This record gives sequence, C-alpha cells and structure tokens, in this order.
Amino acid sequence: MASEATSHDNLYVGASVQTAVKILIVGHFGVGKTTLVGNISEITPLRTEELITQASVGIDDLSETPDKTTTTVAMDFGRLTLSETLVLYLFGTPGQERFKQLWEDLSLGALGALVLVDPERLGDSFPILDLVEQYGLPCTVAVNHFDGTRTFSVDEIREALNLPDDVPIVPCDVRDQKSSADALITLVGYLHSRLS
Repeated sequence: MASEATSHDNLYVGASVQTAVKILIVGHFGVGKTTLVGNISEITPLRTEELITQASVGIDDLSETPDKTTTTVAMDFGRLTLSETLVLYLFGTPGQERFKQLWEDLSLGALGALVLVDPERLGDSFPILDLVEQYGLPCTVAVNHFDGTRTFSVDEIREALNLPDDVPIVPCDVRDQKSSADALITLVGYLHSRLS
C-alpha cells in the first residue's frame, strides 16, 4: 500500500484479480474520510476538495474542526488490492447534508459501507447511519480515535448509536494504513458472511 503512485506497475489491476468490490467510506463532516482514502490507496487518490469559504458560514459546523480548511465536494476515490484475486474500489462521500443527493449516485453498485465515527461526536453519525440504512448498505462502524479523545467500549458505542448486534464495530486510526486496512478487512469479512 502506498499513498503515491511510484511506477506504472500499480496503475492497473493485476491480471489475477477476479473480484472488484465497490465500498463507500462514509461519515459526518470532518471525521477523516479523505484521510483514510488518501492514506490507504495504492494509487494516487482522486480528491475533489475545495477551500472552505465564507459561503459555508452557518452551513458547515466548524466548531469541532477549527483547523479544517478544505472540504470534499463530490467524492474521494482510491483503490486497495486485498489479495491476488480481490480489489476494493473506495469511494469517500461528502459528509455535509447539502451533498446528500450524491449519495444516491455513489451508492449504486456498492456492496457495503465503512462508517467512520468520531467518539466525541456520535450524535453527528445518525444522519449518516440513516442514509446507510436507506440505501440498504451493510456496514461496519470504524471508531476513528483522534488524539486526546476518550475511548469507549464496543458496547457503549453500539448502545449510543443503536446498532444491531451483528454490525461490526472496530477501532481505527485513519492516519495509519494498517488500522484502516484492518477496518476494511473487517467490513469485507462481514459482507462475505452475509453471503454465506
């Protein structure tokens, strides 16, 4: 896994790949979707970020992310090869309500979603979880632990988000490739178990 393409070798999917899976990376504004896709993608990720301007005043709540200067306005895109036969196409969605219409398009053909949540802002995750349910996407919840945040047990997260018992919940640090890969592998395992 590399965040920058260093040769033409990793631009194309290997000839042995038999299965390509579309996965959505979803979550509320400022939870780390762009960071996850950027850090784990084996190709140079596609980003559609724009500067946050005065036009977002009163629309985007920056109180919890005062240092945030850009926002995704369409999607992030990356690729991760999990094995010789399986590749994941990762589509990061915008987190703001005003971009909700994009969800319909991005959800088409997706097998599941990795839902990123901030343990300090769990209430912000409800609209996202509603969309995941609306579009019938099986999901895994990845709790992105920011520096200095409190940790909660899986049971506390499950209860706070009112999640069914079968939905996997995993800790995650979107800045760390292994942690992000582990969250995605958990999602793929969950999706596979639902097919069995």
